[in-house]
Amino acid sequence: MAPLDISAVRSRFPALSRAEGGRPVAYLDGPGGTQVPAGVIEAMAGRLRVGTSNIGGAFGASREADAVVAAAREAMADILGGRPEEIVFGQNMTSLTFAASRALARSWGPGDEVVVTRLDHDANVTPWRLAAADRGAAVRVVGFDPADGTLDLTHLERVLGPRTRLLAVTAASNALGTVPPVRQAADLAHAAGARVYVDAVHYAPHRLADVAALGADFLACSAYKFFGPHTGVLWGRAALLESLEAYKVIPAPDSGPGKWETGTQSFESLAGVAAAVDYLASLGAGDNRRESLVAAYGSIGEHETALASRFMAGVAGLPRVRLYGLADLARLDERTPTFALEVAGMAPDEASRRLGDQGIHTWSGDYYAVGVMERLGVASQGGLLRIGFVHYNTVEEVDRVLEALANLRG
Repeated sequence: MAPLDISAVRSRFPALSRAEGGRPVAYLDGPGGTQVPAGVIEAMAGRLRVGTSNIGGAFGASREADAVVAAAREAMADILGGRPEEIVFGQNMTSLTFAASRALARSWGPGDEVVVTRLDHDANVTPWRLAAADRGAAVRVVGFDPADGTLDLTHLERVLGPRTRLLAVTAASNALGTVPPVRQAADLAHAAGARVYVDAVHYAPHRLADVAALGADFLACSAYKFFGPHTGVLWGRAALLESLEAYKVIPAPDSGPGKWETGTQSFESLAGVAAAVDYLASLGAGDNRRESLVAAYGSIGEHETALASRFMAGVAGLPRVRLYGLADLARLDERTPTFALEVAGMAPDEASRRLGDQGIHTWSGDYYAVGVMERLGVASQGGLLRIGFVHYNTVEEVDRVLEALANLRG
């Protein structure tokens, strides 16, 4: 695979030219949302510029909207390894998960159980808690090892049973960067007769998803985390999408992904979703878009691994900075380049503010990973500082944030 030309990559992102206080901005807040390339901006603006109408009409602008939706489904099918008829769009991953939870919970009842993990973003926890409560079902919580942030598969195997109806699991932690063994967890759940709902929001910018390889029955992600607009995406096995009863209005379709899409979609955003996938595919080469994406993510992985290795080695030399999660350089394949940190004597929001004053954008708090912060015992102190890299970040930005961290004083 060819190494990324980072200068060429960065030239495609207008936001990366931003400066604050006379210094270029270092966007190290990718886990909370990535910047978008010019092709995505133009696709969205171009859709609005030529005029847009709702789908299903017998005129040109409506037929163009139909084509935009179809193209977006095809693009997401390519990046997830599914089929276009299995792709559902919505406002965001959270709203789609609430919709899926209500539909799946129709068959639950007292004595049934749902399994969630403390490693997950709350968007893959609370919808299932509420749905279970509505039906009188119980919720079992699987923990993780606070020493390295890895999912406790032994605990998972113990809690799964004949009354387990669903396992909700993340493909990558947006807090600690952990990439748990989803396929192994899914196999355990399927052996117990449960369905598997995978949160791939943090996974999608860093790894190329393959719904079959992951063993998912449903998988959700958000385009704004992989260089696109604010649109949620849900993949579901076709047979399940067809058999489940969706909460919908009467005129909505009774079959296909349309029955899951409440109201009118944002066609300009869907144009941006397809453009984001095409951007990623342009970073690789292949005989079709999926093959190009495979090559692209290989190059992305190599670059991000180099950034992660440099950052972790640098943090290890900062006595006042503690890294939570996997810190073993030999296990980089088990994490994304997303890091949760504690700066001695300084609240995480203060650390983030001081970095922000230097043009280094980071996040602080719990980032909706409530269970993670509770398990680590840092919720009461305001969570942690999060620094996350994506493929448009540079070695120079790694060194810059390491220097800034070294100079933070409480």
